[in-house]
Amino acid sequence: MLAYGLFAEHYQKFDVVWNGQDGEDVFFQNEMPYDPPSQSAWMSSPTTDGYAAFLVTPRVKNFQGYGMGSYSFFNQGVQIFAAQAFQSPDTPGMQFHDVFTIFQNATGGSGGINSVINGAGGSSTAANPDTPVDVVRYP
Repeated sequence: MLAYGLFAEHYQKFDVVWNGQDGEDVFFQNEMPYDPPSQSAWMSSPTTDGYAAFLVTPRVKNFQGYGMGSYSFFNQGVQIFAAQAFQSPDTPGMQFHDVFTIFQNATGGSGGINSVINGAGGSSTAANPDTPVDVVRYP
């Protein structure tokens, strides 16, 4: 399965759930939902804040991702966080190249994304607005 120029935005859960074996995505653009009402209402598990923009499911053994970005702008006036923008099994067949996050609009937004992929990469919050936080290669 191959995707070029995949866009998915503003869904209140995982924007993309990738189940295909030997998949490849070249360019992904995402904006997380603007309006989760609270952190407790936007949790992918009892211990995981928010939802990844792009989830590669655990049954996938091989995947390549290139040039993938996710933006956050939570505008409800409450701190909303996503633990990561990209989530995948941590296995040798998973490879990501040039993936990033960006926090938009420090004056009107709050919260952010705590890591780029699976806990790797820095956070994008009001402390570093409009600045890409990237992971050149994962793992």
